[in-house]
Amino acid sequence: MPGTGLFRTKSVEQSIRDTDEPRTKLRRNLSTWDLTVFGVAVVIGAGIFTLTARAAGDYAGPSVAISFVLAAIACGLAALCYAEFASTVPVAGSAYTFSYATFGEFAAWIIGWDLVLELAVGAAAVAKGWSIYLQTILGYLFGAGAKTTIPLGAVSMDWGALALVVVLATVLALGTKLSSRVSMVITAIKVAIVVFVIVLGLLYVKTVNYHPFIPPAATSGAGESGLNQSLFSLLAGGTTSTYGAFGLLAGASLVFFAFIGFDIVATTAEETRNPSKSVPRGILGSLVIVTVLYVGVALVIVGMVPYTNLATAAGDGSHKTLATAFALNGVNWAAQVISVGALAGLTTVVLVLMLGQARILFAMSRDGLLPQALARTGRRATPVGATLLVALLVAVTAGFFPAEKLEEMVNVGTLFAFVLVSGGVLVLRRTHPELPRAFRVPGMPVVPILAILTCVWLMLNLAVLTWIRFAVWMVVGVLIYFAYGRQHAVLGKQRRQPAEAV
Repeated sequence: MPGTGLFRTKSVEQSIRDTDEPRTKLRRNLSTWDLTVFGVAVVIGAGIFTLTARAAGDYAGPSVAISFVLAAIACGLAALCYAEFASTVPVAGSAYTFSYATFGEFAAWIIGWDLVLELAVGAAAVAKGWSIYLQTILGYLFGAGAKTTIPLGAVSMDWGALALVVVLATVLALGTKLSSRVSMVITAIKVAIVVFVIVLGLLYVKTVNYHPFIPPAATSGAGESGLNQSLFSLLAGGTTSTYGAFGLLAGASLVFFAFIGFDIVATTAEETRNPSKSVPRGILGSLVIVTVLYVGVALVIVGMVPYTNLATAAGDGSHKTLATAFALNGVNWAAQVISVGALAGLTTVVLVLMLGQARILFAMSRDGLLPQALARTGRRATPVGATLLVALLVAVTAGFFPAEKLEEMVNVGTLFAFVLVSGGVLVLRRTHPELPRAFRVPGMPVVPILAILTCVWLMLNLAVLTWIRFAVWMVVGVLIYFAYGRQHAVLGKQRRQPAEAV
């Protein structure tokens, strides 16, 4: 039976019926190939181009390759749960919609608010990275004086990030299929760049750089310590999460950011011609492709230069990138090629993150938890209002705010969503065993339980300050729900009407 109040659930059948509402109907024109492209397009981006070097230099050393494998295992377990949910409930909203059907309205709101942290804040962070690479390329062309920021009094406006968001918002408003075609072209370019990094980098690998594979832990007070060390390291009595076993695990929690995005495939289920088959294939297919590429890049980069050369600069705090390893080997032309590839790669990441965020807001507004005007679709059957709001949020955040520490904030939000989705599969199997499932998680209930445990494990290896910021973010979300969402929820209005009629 559906719950009441905070725990009222929206039935799977009602969620599917809502997809036929004319005013909020989305166009079904995406194929398995489109979804795989979206998955690869968003996953290969900021993580691989910017975090690989940082994770190796600041946390794991050469064992960063193992960090990638650990993160991939956690993502793979969660991906199986996403695949079953998306094939059973092919509705826009991803984890938000799944949670509404299993845990109730309050949990759905919390996960929807949490996904803003993953998608909108993630898009802003990546847009900032895109602007940095644009500035690098402009420096190649016009000299070191070329900047993508303009000082405006006490703040700086990042015109590069703003321009990117405006262009991509226009593409998204013109149609999801067009977004897929744009992603396909750019994704082909950046996959080629990643393969280029692996092949060319192999020529400069020195086996001595792999020793020690797991560097000894840094001394007390060095590296990431205090509130900046991982929560697990602090609880276990460690003094730092730089190198050693704690560093390897902290590296896994950091490079998890490189895998974020495969779950966005689930947000497009309502726009897919055959979601029961295409969504699982798109999710799992994109995850397999990027994992192979990531491990290959990680092994090559740490083999090219000593891991200490990839550490964050102590003076200005500047981070090293893939291009750094080639520049240190005197291959400057390759560093320039990688910069161009990174620019292309980050473009599709921002595009798909914005697409996913717009679909989340679309689903929440259709349910009344946000203003319902955001769920109106335009003549091209895209949620124009939600897309414009996302563009505004991302543009302001990327254009006027610094992006430091955003990767870890995005990670904790995403891992929390994975935990709820994995638990939701267990609940839905129990409450709705009769629903047709084109894809079923193997090894029930072991796989969902392992997914929950691995995601919680990665969360514990994030910094203490990240947890504090996440708690503040969640408190703000709870206040918004009680101030607006609870009173305006469509489900609540429907259940109040019969009582009022009596």
